[in-house]
Amino acid sequence: MWISRDGSSCAPFHPALLDVSLRKVLARMWTRIGRCFSLAKLNHKGCWSLQQLVQREWSQQKAHFCLTSGQHSKIQSLASPLSEAPSSRKSRSVGISHVCTLKHDRQLQVQWEDGSSSLYPLVWLRDNCQCPQCVLQSARARSLQLSKLDIDTGVDRVLVNEPTKVSVVWPDQHTSEYDADWLKRRCFSTMARQAMREELFLNKRVYWGSELQIPTASFQEVLQDDKAALDWLTMLRRVGIVYLKGAPQEKGQVAKLSERIGYLRLTFYGHTFEVQDKLDANNLAYTSGDLSLHTDYPALQHPPGVQFLHCLQQAKEGGESEVVDGFQVAQQLRQKNPEAFRTLSSLVVDFTDTGVDYCDFAIQSKHRIIEVDGDGHVVRINYNNATRDSVLDLPVQHVQPFYASLKAYVNLLYQPENLVTYRMEPGDMVTFDNWRLLHGRKRYSSDPGHLRHLEGAYLDWDVVMSRLRILRKAVHEDA
Repeated sequence: MWISRDGSSCAPFHPALLDVSLRKVLARMWTRIGRCFSLAKLNHKGCWSLQQLVQREWSQQKAHFCLTSGQHSKIQSLASPLSEAPSSRKSRSVGISHVCTLKHDRQLQVQWEDGSSSLYPLVWLRDNCQCPQCVLQSARARSLQLSKLDIDTGVDRVLVNEPTKVSVVWPDQHTSEYDADWLKRRCFSTMARQAMREELFLNKRVYWGSELQIPTASFQEVLQDDKAALDWLTMLRRVGIVYLKGAPQEKGQVAKLSERIGYLRLTFYGHTFEVQDKLDANNLAYTSGDLSLHTDYPALQHPPGVQFLHCLQQAKEGGESEVVDGFQVAQQLRQKNPEAFRTLSSLVVDFTDTGVDYCDFAIQSKHRIIEVDGDGHVVRINYNNATRDSVLDLPVQHVQPFYASLKAYVNLLYQPENLVTYRMEPGDMVTFDNWRLLHGRKRYSSDPGHLRHLEGAYLDWDVVMSRLRILRKAVHEDA
């Protein structure tokens, strides 16, 4: 079976090679971490903790290692927070050996110089012609209308103009030219499609529990240096939380950081919000009591993906923050109590929030507590006990199983091995994945000289991932 280099089939991995390859790759990986964080440094404990996590994942993935045919061994942990996406490596261009048309299947077969081959449906090739007639070049947007696309098109002829170009002349004599690298990256093989998904979305995660020492970077370096900003956002995506140190102890810093990325998410609590004791508080966070583990804003149909919290002043006593990897605990629930996982990932629960802040509001939403994609992967946690509605739009026979399932998940969240506790000090800023992490706060007491005050802000993952892709391209093109 022929597939492209990006999706090359794997030759069997010889067990004798595993330990040697593993040691070499781990050594290279952690040398690279030292280079990557020359500006945005991990704290010492954080680096050691992540190394332990990655090594643990290595041991779990040994059975999946393979050597790609015709290449050196490049084993990479699925959990490595600094795993390079395909686009961040300067790959050697592969040439085209020859092409042929499979008329019956309406496909073009490209034979590559490395011995592999790829299949491309003719309709897809015609739909994705890159010429100025078919694409608005200034916007990189398809101008060819689907109504004018012949989905059963054939070809008049196919030419290999040079080792890195293939031209297709269609029955109407329109000519399309395709670059070899462009085609290779869009191969339809399973592995190539998986590689492209990872390149575009960085979906691989480092899962963790109480052993995590939160990765730490410099606030000022993130603002000033593209490499530091890229490292920060990559770690935020992989691990779910990054501490930024050294922010000025004044309001406006979460907005300044958001401008480094794109723009803030405006909500009913404003562009930014103040977390402090408030008379007649319109949110449980604006009190000094305990805050149970939760995600923010499940009462919105589309909860914000990323949250920033900047400590301006800490309480005299108490006020420690708590975080849990909600994805990791969801996996634990799936293993320990599959029925509870099925219930929380299938039943839709009501959330509500009402009050007055930036403006008056009365919002309602419906979410699954554990949201999964079509492949069963957990993609978001929606849980806030304070705003879970008394309206429960379920058949009566599902109510008791729902409560039992939710209690099972919450009990796992609070297991000591899953919980990370830390205390923010003035100038600290925590940035975290609000779709993945559940966060809370311990009760605190203040006096006039120690009035606990945090400033917060939200961003959408679309905005964050956009900046991450732009930074990745800029940093690696300059390398």
